[in-house]
Amino acid sequence: MLDRAHLDIVRAVDQHGSLTAAAASLHLTQSALSHTVRKLEDQLGVPIWHREGRSLRPTQAGQYLLAVAKRLLPQLDQAEERLRQFARGERGTLRIGMECHPCYQWLLKIVSPYLAEWPMVDVDVKQKFQFGGIGALFAHEIDMLVTPDPLYKPGLRFEPVFDYEQVLVVSLAHPLRTADHVEPHQLSDETLITYPVSTDRLDVYTRFLTPAGVSPRRHKPIETTDIMLQMVASGRGVAALPRWLVEENAERFGVVPVKLGPTGVDKQIFLGFREAEADIDYLGAFVELARARRDA
Repeated sequence: MLDRAHLDIVRAVDQHGSLTAAAASLHLTQSALSHTVRKLEDQLGVPIWHREGRSLRPTQAGQYLLAVAKRLLPQLDQAEERLRQFARGERGTLRIGMECHPCYQWLLKIVSPYLAEWPMVDVDVKQKFQFGGIGALFAHEIDMLVTPDPLYKPGLRFEPVFDYEQVLVVSLAHPLRTADHVEPHQLSDETLITYPVSTDRLDVYTRFLTPAGVSPRRHKPIETTDIMLQMVASGRGVAALPRWLVEENAERFGVVPVKLGPTGVDKQIFLGFREAEADIDYLGAFVELARARRDA
């Protein structure tokens, strides 16, 4: 009863707001589209839209069908594109979502040798999925997720590929610059600069401050790593970042890494992907390359 064309129509009407605009986007006449809609509603035995002048508002059944269209059409689009790539003799495109801000700099070190080894594969990095990439994996909007905080769900697999230490970042003039490590209470009078993420997803809180019952004097979110480091260098606060990222930028910005607690805060970067696609050669090769660089 339902086919791809019906889902395309439902999505187009939702995107464009009227049958006329939807028909134009689908390269159909309005009469042909209206006929298809009436026939579908007759077959289903339920209206899909409430008609209010020239605009359409989905009924409860229409809202359900729209949700189905939004879930299935991206998967169909991906399948069709992959088949076209096979037909053209191409292997495909590896779409990578980023779920942490500093992971992008790490990813660049993997992408360059990967593209050299796999000349028939394109890489598309999507940063809009920061801190919300699990849904993008399930919706087939991306093929791989780079994250330091894997969320294990049926149908997904996460592989650890890079170990790092989360450290406190201070300026060259900060009293803690020569400390062997910092204790939680020493941040109680500090401005803590972090990426704009809820505190329950920030390791400096969950694994350092919160267990000790300590809060910084002020918490200031900043989205850009360079601006964050410039703020720290100018004495406007302290930050928590991966040690490797701080050491790469220490001379440029004039900042120093300090261990969080006597044993430090160890972390890993994971690559997540759908289990059903684990055997795709170019996807597996990316994981193996990332793991090899970790062990090198």
